[in-house]
Amino acid sequence: MAAPVPPGAPRATNTPPPPPNYNPNYQRTPDSLAENMQNLLINRPPSVPNSTPRPPPSYIQSPPSHSSAPYSAPQHSAPFPRGVPVSRPGPSPGPQSGVLARPGMAPTGPPQSTFPPNMAPGRPSGYPISQALPFGSRPSIGSFPSPMGGQVTTSSGAPPSAFASSSAAPPGAFPASGLSAGPVIPPVAAQPGVFASSPLSTGPIIPPSSAPGGPTSNGPPMFASAVLQGGPRYPSADNTMQTPVGPPPTMMSTQAPSQPPTMRTLLGSTAPNVPPGPPVQTAPTAMPFSAAPQGVPPPSGSPYGLQTWPMQPRQVAPPPTIPGSVQPPRMFGMPPPPPNQSMAAMPPAMSQTGAPLAGPSKIDPNQIPRPIPNTSVILHETRQGNQANPPPPATSDYIVRDTGNCSPRYMRCTINQIPCTADLLTTSGMQLALLVQPLALPHPSEEPIQVVDFGESGPVRCSRCKGYINPFMKFIDQGRRFICNLCGFTDETPRDYHCNLGPDGRRRDAEERPELCRGTVEFVASKEYMVREPMPAVFFFLIDVSMNAIQTGATAAACSAINQVITDLPEGPRTMVGIATFDSTIHFYNLKRALQQPLMLIVPDVQDVYTPLQTDVIVQLSECRQHLELLLENIPTMFQNNRTAESAFGAAIKAAFLAMKSTGGKLLVFQSVLPSVGIGALSAREAEGRTNITAGEKEAHKLLQPADKTLKTMAIEFAEYQVCVDVFITTQTYVDIASIAVIPRTTGGQVYYYYPFSAVSDPAKLYNDLRWNITRPQGFEAVMRVRCSQGLQVQEYSGNFCRRIPTDVDLPGIDCDKAIMVTLKHDDKLQDGSECAFQCALLYTTVYGQRRIRVTTLSLPCTSMLSNLFRSADLDTQFACFLKQAASEIPSTPLSQVREQVTNLCINILHSYRKFCATVSSSGQLILPEALKLLPLYTLALIKSIGLRTDGRIDDRSFWINYVSPLSTPLAIPLVYPRMMAIHDLNSHEGDRPLIPPTIPLSSEHVSDDGIYLLENGDDGLIYIGNSVNPDIMRQLFGISSVDVIPSQFVLQQYDNPLSKKLNEVVNEIRRQRCSYLRIKLCRKGDASGMLFFSFMVEDKTAIGLSYVEFLVHIHRQIQIKMS
Repeated sequence: MAAPVPPGAPRATNTPPPPPNYNPNYQRTPDSLAENMQNLLINRPPSVPNSTPRPPPSYIQSPPSHSSAPYSAPQHSAPFPRGVPVSRPGPSPGPQSGVLARPGMAPTGPPQSTFPPNMAPGRPSGYPISQALPFGSRPSIGSFPSPMGGQVTTSSGAPPSAFASSSAAPPGAFPASGLSAGPVIPPVAAQPGVFASSPLSTGPIIPPSSAPGGPTSNGPPMFASAVLQGGPRYPSADNTMQTPVGPPPTMMSTQAPSQPPTMRTLLGSTAPNVPPGPPVQTAPTAMPFSAAPQGVPPPSGSPYGLQTWPMQPRQVAPPPTIPGSVQPPRMFGMPPPPPNQSMAAMPPAMSQTGAPLAGPSKIDPNQIPRPIPNTSVILHETRQGNQANPPPPATSDYIVRDTGNCSPRYMRCTINQIPCTADLLTTSGMQLALLVQPLALPHPSEEPIQVVDFGESGPVRCSRCKGYINPFMKFIDQGRRFICNLCGFTDETPRDYHCNLGPDGRRRDAEERPELCRGTVEFVASKEYMVREPMPAVFFFLIDVSMNAIQTGATAAACSAINQVITDLPEGPRTMVGIATFDSTIHFYNLKRALQQPLMLIVPDVQDVYTPLQTDVIVQLSECRQHLELLLENIPTMFQNNRTAESAFGAAIKAAFLAMKSTGGKLLVFQSVLPSVGIGALSAREAEGRTNITAGEKEAHKLLQPADKTLKTMAIEFAEYQVCVDVFITTQTYVDIASIAVIPRTTGGQVYYYYPFSAVSDPAKLYNDLRWNITRPQGFEAVMRVRCSQGLQVQEYSGNFCRRIPTDVDLPGIDCDKAIMVTLKHDDKLQDGSECAFQCALLYTTVYGQRRIRVTTLSLPCTSMLSNLFRSADLDTQFACFLKQAASEIPSTPLSQVREQVTNLCINILHSYRKFCATVSSSGQLILPEALKLLPLYTLALIKSIGLRTDGRIDDRSFWINYVSPLSTPLAIPLVYPRMMAIHDLNSHEGDRPLIPPTIPLSSEHVSDDGIYLLENGDDGLIYIGNSVNPDIMRQLFGISSVDVIPSQFVLQQYDNPLSKKLNEVVNEIRRQRCSYLRIKLCRKGDASGMLFFSFMVEDKTAIGLSYVEFLVHIHRQIQIKMS
């Protein structure tokens, strides 16, 4: 035990508060997921005379400016070395700490970096010595950008933009127009061309058409050179140029190729008699997938020439003439596309009846569409030229400059052009939905979110729809009135908010006010937004001490993890903690400082529970730290001889809730066995389920529904009193996750699942998961609402929350990892060429007790052309919605029916494109829109995922369903289509090659018996070792000399050799990217671990699904049937 520390005294790990632009995802130290990269350029702009009756609101962050300023532009993301204290102004008395007074008044508080003065970014420099050393750990609470904004400057002027402009492109600059097209996939037996033969190559980069030396017409401005390299995502500590990682940037040419565009054929001939179209403007491929999400035509011309294939001797009618079958006007700054949008085509391997045709019609698996990762950083401006820019792929590495629309990290739409009518949307087969992640982590090089204080009057809002002021509200009548972009109502401008209009019709102070020029802004909530004082930060820990938990080491692991993370909790009187343990009874602990040691209080009645000494169960952390540390060290010993196997889980969380009822907060539960006694007791339904699964699926899905309504009723009550529940399931048996998970799902919490729990390999992951849970950017007692422009309305919300009224979502807890799907529907016709706006407003309390309103606004163009919908489809968001909808159907629908529904969704979309948008005269080709060409692959992967497979455990499927529910867009695709890479040849990755090795298609054909492969899906990692691997390589990586001695419980170690160090670097980089501590498991051929690894080879034929090639043929056949 550490030396006693007086309550409230400074801790040894305390360091100065973190900078405002601090992100936990970008660190490179060997023992952590994050490194203290900082952006501490605090600009103090000169004062500007106040010419309006009402002074501008005070900005807790500097207001933005895109115009020239009398001061020099700052360096971009200049970091400070880790651990260097940063001088900050001392505190001064004032009514509200951290918020500057309005101009003309004396400042009443100190400047604030959005982290209160008592907030320390101190974090362990490594894993505790008492446990095995992991090589990555969660970021500290001081290592992320605060959801409350960033630095403080006076509101009398505007600081320079975080993105310095330049007259010439610096080395490494990449345009981020998002218009690059994928490579042309050659036909089988085609002669070698300019493209790489590997299916993972990115192909030639076609430079965009733009002025010499300048950015593309639809791209962002030039950035400082330090962030434009292809290597690290952020500048080095000395702000010097970094060596590029990956290929050097391509210089921009003055003109794009002007060859006649042709269809890209996957196999067979290109379409005959296709009229030539205009030149195609493309950008360098700086995305992780070969296809741009906007579906822009590919590079013109084909290097392969025509090939002939036997076609069916029947006439094919031309596509119907409907909106979308003609050339669309220019949208998003793109040139008009050719008659055929870029597409991939498959030859007629099957007739309409399924009979194979004669001739060379075999599909080459190496030439079918697959994701092609790219490590280049994309620079993305949300709007340019008064038009919305399509976002980069969610799985790519990009830096956003907010120029009116919100960052795609906070809100993405499935289609980046909104269909004008419901009929047009239905014809496309696609769905219209938003994925909202309001507290998402920004890139460290991005400008922090501006925080604005309007004082007691609160932010300006529309009188009719209550929408918040945003850049798309139009001011008229010399600024005395404004038109709401959401409902169209003309409202009076508050007198103290009035400002004259400029020649362009915009307010003259628009660039000085974040709410008028930024898509995401945060308002300080006034008293009218509070029904009570902001709740304190309460963390209550509930630990299972039943016999199974003690014997498996789960109790000791939980106590150790809690003991280590309490140092990361925010200091100050607002932070309160409590602790209880349970088996068949409940044990509370009095932690008051006046006692010499913690006092146990037992509650034996688990049917009618209560909380003894409620005021002494939850106390200030500063008063009970010593008692809490002593208790956590002694709990495993106190219960080491416990022989009680029952668990009163339901009664325990009910009793903990009663203790938290007056304050709300986070309840973190560590559960190891099936709840068997007391309130909400459950029975082992899995034994019944095994029979149902083998006999048929009609009743098996019912095991994925809660056993009864008791826990659901409790969860609704928890949400009403703002208690958020997270459950850490550390078990080796069935625990009925389907019933337990209803509590965290309703209260905005999360389920963590460690099965089978190992006292050797799982404590490190448990510690990291718990640490990230309490230190990540998050809010409490939140309410969220999404508003739409006239003609659209919200149809449904989906995620982890509670709904008491139809229009609002109640979130007792919300954090940076949680996303909510918002399904939209038409209630009127939209006007072609106009813009449709979506606004998400999140009212929440920060961990420091500040009430804030985060407003996120997105405005997209409307279109009446079907081809525009396919061109602007966002594959990542579309698939994330498919995934969430499928997961929600599993508990109420047989698996075979869910798989059929998923397949039909894919078929309907591709059929609509083939019927109405493609002009190919042959029915023997499968036409894939460029933006959605990977949809069949991801659909097949979803069909073969854990959630839709008939084999496996009920708890595994239940956890998968609950994991998907709040899943963010960047993690949706990796969940079903994991990333696989070879690690036996890491020594060959020298020089400027990326840290992460090239990915390999998920097919057993690409897995060699003499190789070692790492597969990760964002949450877990598998390492497969072939039977013929060089023993010396195994010894260097794992300390073993034979595949026969692979340990069942494995902890990745770092040995003193280059290969081992590189493997650890790769794993740590993946952990940083995924923001998750991957649990590594070794696999080998011939046993259960090998079967687990090969179950992720989704491109292979399995008992529940076709191979990728066969699935493409099946899709083609179904489209032919629908066409006939």
